[in-house]
Amino acid sequence: MVFKFIAILLLEIITFATFVWGENGLVIKSIQSEDGDVIDYIDIFKQPALYHRPALKNHKIQMTPSYNTMMEPTKTNDQEKSYECVTTQIWHKSGSCPKGTIPIRRTQNIKKDQIKKPNLFHLDKGLKIKKDINLTQKNHSMAILLTEGYRYVGGKTDMIARNTHVEEDDEYSTSRLTLKSGSYYNYQDIESGWTVNPRVYGDRQTRLFTCWTNDGSRETGCFDLSCPGFVQISHEIALGAAIYPISTQYGLPYSITIYIYKDFNTSNWWLQYGGSINIGYWPSKIFEGGLEVHAETVQWGGEVYSKNVGKHPHTKTQMGSGAFPFYIFANTGFMKYMRILDNTMELRFPQNAVAYSEEYDCYRTQYVGDYIEEPEFQFGGPGRNPLCP
Repeated sequence: MVFKFIAILLLEIITFATFVWGENGLVIKSIQSEDGDVIDYIDIFKQPALYHRPALKNHKIQMTPSYNTMMEPTKTNDQEKSYECVTTQIWHKSGSCPKGTIPIRRTQNIKKDQIKKPNLFHLDKGLKIKKDINLTQKNHSMAILLTEGYRYVGGKTDMIARNTHVEEDDEYSTSRLTLKSGSYYNYQDIESGWTVNPRVYGDRQTRLFTCWTNDGSRETGCFDLSCPGFVQISHEIALGAAIYPISTQYGLPYSITIYIYKDFNTSNWWLQYGGSINIGYWPSKIFEGGLEVHAETVQWGGEVYSKNVGKHPHTKTQMGSGAFPFYIFANTGFMKYMRILDNTMELRFPQNAVAYSEEYDCYRTQYVGDYIEEPEFQFGGPGRNPLCP
């Protein structure tokens, strides 16, 4: 009986691994993107998420949200968004994915500790948890706008996409929307946005990403579809694929729209891209308490991961465009149309939003909410500089 269980377990591991590498007959078709990526088309009912055990055993895929999110008021005028140009993904130039399949970016030679977000735990010889005084999480530096105090069931924003400088291969920089719940040492979160992350993707392109964890990234969670968890529905978007065009310092401000919201009928957390494409969802069953019900905080902004944040010399990895925010221009990390969704089922701007930077001399924030019709949030910085040696 024991040997039979081990054999079944090994079979599931092998099957999941071949899904990730795209090196087996289950791949219906592959496309070589001009940026070097290989996009595999997988039958939607044979995707990696369904190998999450035991939470998603016999899981029935939810093909569409239970309600039309486009009907929810945002109290914004789409004509006001004329300053923005929407991005797409580079692999779209080389082909399209048929309905009934999902596009998965092929990954190779990736280790288990690379597919998930580095956690906040650092153990000394006495096995005691050590924490940098100025950092919420060890090796993570954040410049964010956050709100808390309600039971949140959604968050949304438009963010300008940039290609930021990342100094070392084991570092990354992100611009993301995050919904979070739980205690400091055992938090749950789901997030999405754009990132430059050579540790996970092997290059320094700007890529659409998702990430989740159920336990502060100690054992659970990962980026994109690199572990069972996120259930993809869309045949149009490949998680982890490069996006284009990318904004430059004095060029057009190309942006992406990210919306994460809870389906009240199924309790699944849906991810919507571009204002209309429901990419897929995080099943509520992969969370225990916390996000299984609601989020306790919503965050907008940037994050840099490096072993050299909070230290001297500081990392040169940038946030945003690498420039400090300047009110007149959207010259760095930039977000607008920030919204929360609560039990009223109405998207609205949060009443209590606080801008927060953990390393002000390295990465700064600028929140403008007064005397303008639509609040704006800027964040970013160069990392190491004369004020942040």
